[in-house]
Parts: sequence; structure tokens; C-alpha cells
Amino acid sequence: MYLIITRSFPPEVGGMQNLMWGLAKSLSKIDLIKVFADYHENFEDFDQNVSFSIERVSGIKILRKYRKPSLINEYLNQNKNVKCIIADHWKSLELIKSKKKKICLIHSKEINHQKGSLLNKKVLNVLNSVDHIIANSVFTKNLAKTIGVEEDKITVINPGVDPIEEIPKQDLKKAEEILAGKKHRLITVSRFDKRKNHEKVIMAVRNLKEIYPEIVYTCIGYGEEEEKLKKLVIELKLDQQVIFLRDIPNELKNALVAKSNIFIMPSIIYKKSVEGFGISFIEAAQLGITSIAGKDGGANDAVIQNKTGIICDGNNLDEIYSSIDELFKENKYLKFGKEAKANSENFLWDKIIEKYKRIL
Repeated sequence: MYLIITRSFPPEVGGMQNLMWGLAKSLSKIDLIKVFADYHENFEDFDQNVSFSIERVSGIKILRKYRKPSLINEYLNQNKNVKCIIADHWKSLELIKSKKKKICLIHSKEINHQKGSLLNKKVLNVLNSVDHIIANSVFTKNLAKTIGVEEDKITVINPGVDPIEEIPKQDLKKAEEILAGKKHRLITVSRFDKRKNHEKVIMAVRNLKEIYPEIVYTCIGYGEEEEKLKKLVIELKLDQQVIFLRDIPNELKNALVAKSNIFIMPSIIYKKSVEGFGISFIEAAQLGITSIAGKDGGANDAVIQNKTGIICDGNNLDEIYSSIDELFKENKYLKFGKEAKANSENFLWDKIIEKYKRIL
């Protein structure tokens, strides 16, 4: 039996939630699985339809911090058949007392603390005591080494994806209606925060519309920067070029990506926040869509430079502009999109889980 400890799990939505769900689902095909996850509204319907046991821990955050490990320690004392403990975050293991084999996943932001600081010492205390560490990208592995994590414990295993489901015709039709009359189509699906760098893309669109008058930039998501970005669009008189959407069905989201030409997310490092990998690039690739990514962070693992997409300096507006222009010229995005779709096969969970099995 494998015990998975996670703070992020469906039905809550997000990249970490998808990662831990994919891992649990894939491992459940080879052995028994027990998941300890945080409470989330409407979890009952979700939990009843999975093939493994999920125990939800409720309570306010400060109390849950101690209650959850207490319940896990009690469970481990009573269940001697647990082979290995897999955690989504170093904090998930901080108070776990078991001597069972432990594996901790790392993603970048949560370990990015100044060397010698109290948080850095806490991170190292956990990570250097586990049996194995799984980094989501080469960038995250190098970051871990820089802050003092023992290199020989770290293995890079990129996050996986499920096979893409066929998009219903009505959603493809609706997506085409939303994008009607626009020939050159950019799209970003992400939270609206500084790191994702929507602002620079919007500024690039302002300049590009002189060359590509039928350009459109679709932004799907929500977040603290949303209102600021909408104001910027009005100031730059781009209300006909930039579309904001949120809380739309997954099928329509996929349809809009599939009907676009370029997925763009030239992420930057903002304070301590950095893109550890970028699963959205792979999800776009599954639909045959090329990407423009930022050089800061782990996007190099997801996007192959000048083959499946372009990696640029997200802090440099001219580079973002020229990257978009390069892909639109002679419809280069079509060639890169085909390469991206072929490369996305390497990230299917059936292949990714084989890498996990080697270290479990």
C-alpha cells in the first residue's frame, strides 16, 4: 500500500490538484492507495467515484496543521502494510514520525527561501531526511541543490497528463463563434497574477495589431491582477483584440485552445514566485498548439526551443513581440504545433508512472 499525503486534491481545481490526482489514480492501478487530503466543499460526490480510499481532514488551517499529521501518525501505527509515504509538499511531512520510506515532491516556489533563513532550515530539515525527492523539472532540481538539498536524493520526473478527450462539436462551434473574424489567435489559460505576465502580452498585442489587424488574445482564468489587466486593455484601446473569460466549462476551454494558433505564457520570476514546470504547455500541445514560454523557471522541460515552441525573455517586450511574429510568419505555428503534439505523448501518465515505479 502507498500512502499519499496532500494539501491539494480534487474537486479543488488547479495544477497541483491535477498532479496529485493523476499520481494517485495511476498508482491505484498497481497497488492499494490511501490518500489523506484537506477538506473541500462538495468532496462527497467526488470521493464516492474513485477506486481508492480518501480521508478528508477538516478544521481551520492552524489546527489542521497539527490534527492532520496526528491522524496520519495514528494510521501508520495501525497499518503496517504501508510501503511508502508520498507527499506533495515538505510541510506535509514536517510532523510525520514514521520511519517508513518517504518521498517528497518539490515544485520550486515552496522551497525558494534564502539560504540560512528559518524557512530554509525547515525545508532542509525535511528534505534531507526523506529517502527520495522528486523535482518537477531540471530547474527545480537545480534550485534545490542551490539551497542545500542533497543532490543524490533528487530525481526529475515531470508532471503527467491524461489522454485528451474528444472535444464536443457544440463546444468547437461555440469557440469559433467567440473568435469569429479573428485570424491570428493567441490564448493563455492561467491565474491572473504577476508571474504569468499577461501584461506584457497585452502590450505586445497593441504593437502587433498594426501588422495583424485580425489578432485576438483570449485570457481564461481569474486572479488578483484581473481588474488591472482589464483597465490596461481599455487604456490601450484593445477591447476588440483582448477577450477575458472565467468559470467556463472545461470542454469549452479546450475548444478555445484548439481553435487558437499559439498558447502564450512568458512567465517571469516575481518575488519568490517562479514557474516550476508549466503543465499548461503540455495540455496545449496535446491539442496540437505550439507555445511561447518564458526562460525563467522550468518551461525548458515542457517546451523544446524552436521545435515545439519558443522560449523567450518574459521581461523583454521586444522578444515577446518577435516570438509571436516569428510563429505567425509563414504559419510556422502549424509546424511547431505538430511537433508539440507528438512530444506531448511523452508526458502521458502511463509513461510518467513508470519513472515513479523505479524509485518506489
